[in-house]
Amino acid sequence: MPYVDGFVAAVPADNRETYRRHAALAAEVFREHGATQVVECWGDDVPDGKLTSFPMAVKREPGEVVVFSWIVWPSRAVRDAGHRKVMADPRLSPEANPMPFDGRRMIHGGFEMLLDA
Repeated sequence: MPYVDGFVAAVPADNRETYRRHAALAAEVFREHGATQVVECWGDDVPDGKLTSFPMAVKREPGEVVVFSWIVWPSRAVRDAGHRKVMADPRLSPEANPMPFDGRRMIHGGFEMLLDA
């Protein structure tokens, strides 16, 4: 059963191209280590909420854009093994490919796919 890692982050709008390059390299590494799909989405219509919202969840600051992304894996086992390899890959070290956003405010989690219609 496919497994999905999901992410939401706030990225400075001025870092769009830097983020795109960062994500492209990361996608290459994730795919080399077993991911079947990597999707990165730049917020275009992400409203503030009254009780909860994407901007509130990542504590978006002025000048930042909400980014929504996910990685699809063939299974949880492939994801767990691949994730260990990804984290050890020197191409994604903070020195080689620093995150162009505040990673402390990123939300992430792993999900079993329930429906793919």
